[in-house]
Amino acid sequence: MTRQGTSYGMALRAAAAFSFSLMYALMKWAASLQPLSAGEMVFYRSLFGLPIVLLWVFGTGGGLAAISTRRPTVHVWRGALGVSGIFLIFQGLRLLPLADATTIGFTAPIFATLLSILLLKETVGRHRWTAVIVGFLGVLLMVRPGAVGAPPLIGVLFALGGAFVAASVTVTLRQLGKTETATAIVFWFFMACLIVGGALTVIEGRTLEWTVLAILAAGGLAGGLAQILMTTSLRHAPVSALVPLDYLQLVGAVVLGWALLSDAPTLATLAGASLIAGSGLYTAWRERVLRREVTPAAG
Repeated sequence: MTRQGTSYGMALRAAAAFSFSLMYALMKWAASLQPLSAGEMVFYRSLFGLPIVLLWVFGTGGGLAAISTRRPTVHVWRGALGVSGIFLIFQGLRLLPLADATTIGFTAPIFATLLSILLLKETVGRHRWTAVIVGFLGVLLMVRPGAVGAPPLIGVLFALGGAFVAASVTVTLRQLGKTETATAIVFWFFMACLIVGGALTVIEGRTLEWTVLAILAAGGLAGGLAQILMTTSLRHAPVSALVPLDYLQLVGAVVLGWALLSDAPTLATLAGASLIAGSGLYTAWRERVLRREVTPAAG
């Protein structure tokens, strides 16, 4: 990867972070105007995001061959995990301030570290264990159990559950990515969300106001675009250079939460977010250092 290519990949990742922030902010805004279930949010996010994904699939020249799969059962498992995760994330989003929900979502790397020990039998040293502990301290600082003005515990639990499932998806993708294209993974995930979200919407849905529907459409488009930008960035830059840019979502959540919802983060949220972000960034840096140590120099 060239330096110019890496810069391009990093720009794509930064745009993806903002697009994800915009998607969550718009979904939260829509739910503040008219009551929405998490199932409806999953459905409309997928319904309006899928056209963007289809344009990407067929616009890149891959066509149907790009979404074909040799491991359909693994896609079903990944889809089940992914749908469960986004459902929990949207449940947390409905109950928590935008900045809180977004910050708790960034505990996923912490859970991924723990799962890598249990499922992949990876060895984790004291540096990553320290990062895990600091990350959880950040969560406790945000949650402030029993404190006046603390975020609702049920919302925190939903958000943490979504982060845990997201970490499980990350571990699954390590295996799925060995045989499947990124295009196929994204497409079938969107289809799973559309099917499950559609079924839930039929059961518990309601007639939406046009304004709310327009906001949901914009959120779905932002989500589809974010998925493409994130996936495409991996073609141009190494993961170690991209992961820190994901934390721009925290900045986007604070700014958009204030602009669209008049929702300013508390000092506890900002302090907890700093610990969680610091934990994730340190883990990413540490993994990069370890890869350098085990990779022989060229020449």
